[in-house]
Amino acid sequence: MAKALISLLATITLVYILNRPLGPAPALGPFLSPFTGIWQNGEKPVDPESEEVLKLDSLKKDVVIRYDDTGVPHIFAENDFDLYYAQGYVTAKDRLWQMDLQTRAASGRLSEILGKATLEIDLQSRRLGMGYGAEANLKLAMSDPRSREALLGYTAGVNAYIRQLSSRDYPVEFKLLGYKPERWEPINTMYMLEQMTLNLAGRSNEVNMSNVLEKYGKEITDQLFPDYPMLQESPVIPAGTKWDFKKLLIPAATSASRFSDSLSDYKKPENSLPEREPEIEGIGSNNWAIGAEKSITGYPVLANDPHLDLSLPSIWYQVQLHAPETNVYGVSLPGIPAVIIGFNKDIAWGVTNVDADVFDLYKIRFKDDTRNFYWYENQWKPTRKREELIYVKGEKEPVREEIVYTHHGPVTDSDNTSGKFPTLAVKWIGHEPGNTFLTFYELNKSRNYDDYRKAMTYFVGPAQNFVFADNSKNIAITVSGKLPLKYKDQGKFVLDGSKAADDWQGWIPAGQNPFVKNPQRGFVSSANQSSTDPSYPYYINWVFSPSERAIRINERLSAMSKANADSLRKLQNDNYNVTARTILPELLHILNTAALTPSQKASLITLANWDYQNDPESIAASIFEEWMPALRSAIWNDEFSAAGKPLELPSRDRTMYLVLKQPGEKWFDNVNTPEKETLPDIAFSSFKAALDTLNNRHGAMSPSWQWSKVKATEIRHLSRSLKPFNAPPLTTGGGSSVVNATTKRHGPSWRMVVELGPEPKAYGIYPGGQSGNPGSPYYMNMLKKWENGELNELVFLSSPDRSDSRLTKCLTLHKK
Repeated sequence: MAKALISLLATITLVYILNRPLGPAPALGPFLSPFTGIWQNGEKPVDPESEEVLKLDSLKKDVVIRYDDTGVPHIFAENDFDLYYAQGYVTAKDRLWQMDLQTRAASGRLSEILGKATLEIDLQSRRLGMGYGAEANLKLAMSDPRSREALLGYTAGVNAYIRQLSSRDYPVEFKLLGYKPERWEPINTMYMLEQMTLNLAGRSNEVNMSNVLEKYGKEITDQLFPDYPMLQESPVIPAGTKWDFKKLLIPAATSASRFSDSLSDYKKPENSLPEREPEIEGIGSNNWAIGAEKSITGYPVLANDPHLDLSLPSIWYQVQLHAPETNVYGVSLPGIPAVIIGFNKDIAWGVTNVDADVFDLYKIRFKDDTRNFYWYENQWKPTRKREELIYVKGEKEPVREEIVYTHHGPVTDSDNTSGKFPTLAVKWIGHEPGNTFLTFYELNKSRNYDDYRKAMTYFVGPAQNFVFADNSKNIAITVSGKLPLKYKDQGKFVLDGSKAADDWQGWIPAGQNPFVKNPQRGFVSSANQSSTDPSYPYYINWVFSPSERAIRINERLSAMSKANADSLRKLQNDNYNVTARTILPELLHILNTAALTPSQKASLITLANWDYQNDPESIAASIFEEWMPALRSAIWNDEFSAAGKPLELPSRDRTMYLVLKQPGEKWFDNVNTPEKETLPDIAFSSFKAALDTLNNRHGAMSPSWQWSKVKATEIRHLSRSLKPFNAPPLTTGGGSSVVNATTKRHGPSWRMVVELGPEPKAYGIYPGGQSGNPGSPYYMNMLKKWENGELNELVFLSSPDRSDSRLTKCLTLHKK
């Protein structure tokens, strides 16, 4: 009897524990329940003969959705509201937790479900003014009937899906974290657009640059940080392009102010932005279009592969949208209506990041610690204040923080000088009211070049290179976005918040943004490099992504003839290393004079025999890719690593110029040693350090040094911690400086190639699948083909009743 009683009590205790959250952790009982838990999330492949009918509220007419064998929905509606309603419904069906998570990240609400671990991330979102920007954008979007209809339709569709869910149907992540989906609101879409702006234009390096200026003065700073690459460049708009417009008056430059205190005064206020990671090389994109004269089809061919975080589920969601004025296919961003990158029967388009300087920091002088007034144009000007409340799972009271705003923006950054509060205001394109959504809305419906150019006028940011092609055999590329009118180098250093002369002085007219149509060379392209040569009259930025990807793309496109979609697919997968071609011969020449051990000599011979291809099996690629950062650090770290204050490092282009053109410069000497080092000393010591690193991590040189194993590309679940939901190990080549910009955790998030013509033929793929459910056969069904560099032919339907062997399930949404 006693044993039975003990057993019964143990069972009751276990049930009690499993059904209660343990601090911020979820209750395990509901998660493990065979009736409502994870076991309910398994999915079977879709029956190709199945038909389903759902009766839903708010629809105006019936909607037909045909699915294909990759899980892509093809939506046929009779009006825009129903079209975006259905898009919201099917996107939520496949990606609801992703939409919830990313909205929470943008709005600073992760801690409500994840506890204190994400408090700093939430604080960064609030301090950057993400809510302020989203609210301003929503007001404009709801005032335009086109975007209002799309937002309301999409929102209604998402909520129609959420309403029909019971707890057993929740995506597995909701069950694991012990919370339920919230009602979707139109502002959530604005938060998604803010998040995109943060990812692509949410960093600055002017504090580091101001520290360089403080330490070395203007002459050396100008020498080491030029405004245009010194060694090589191939700009987005071909060099020599004439600017056919009457330019605006350029604002007068002010002298770069110096605000920094001494290095010994280093202190970062507690309520300032947390330290942000430096920009990661390889997060960028490629796009290009070849004209009819280079194409075997007699029509343009367009390609795009945006390089972003590689995650499961994918950043993108494939969809076809068909309504009376629309028939478009491409990828959308879950949470945002319309197609972002894609094509219709008349045009195709794609995007890459411009890297425009639209994030500036202003030094603010407050009257006192109340921060009620700040000094501007010789008078005290009142601030505005916004209280942010962050609710934290497991805590009774929310975290409260008061954000102070000046006319520049929120005063939430710090130059790491002493002080009780942050003193740098953030002026950011993410705060600028606009209706960027209309760019994609209009592109989806565009028929020709004039429609495309009109769509560009709505785009606010982050600035993008929009590549374009149409059936009238036009190709073009536009540096699109609201670009502030600045004096040269305005924002290269911290700006003076008390001077009106340092404010943004209006905007470059959209029609004067850099663009080119049907250039003589027969192609347009971009890879995040400099937008123009120095002849362009306006300032966009002083530094862009390194030029090597663009150089390789333009070399290949220049030589291309009779090309088709597969020609461009192969270029997307190109592993040729222009950086190695540029600098390695000189470095090998230097090493040939050094005394090397047998193993070092073997590595040198491996490099000497390399074909400069970053292929998966290449050992030479591993040696080179380990050596280059070590070389750059060996040259610069002794002079650019001051205690307490971060200093910007000279660029890769400037480093290669130093090695190839200025081998006698003082920068090769390590100031921390009594000896005077030279370029040969630095080349050898960094080469040895790279080999030591490879030996320590992978053993002696062997197949374990193959590039795919050293690079170790991985695709993780969005949670970053649920390892069973990650992709299996991948075998890929590429690298941050090559066209196939696949690194450890970043790479081509979507590859698309479109052959224009009477009937467009399009191909595309991303690393994962349509579904965000790890138990679905559509979670990773496209991963292997992506890993192999292949593309799927995209099913582009003209009507819902068209027959196609790849079509499967039919879903009809009936008005209730």
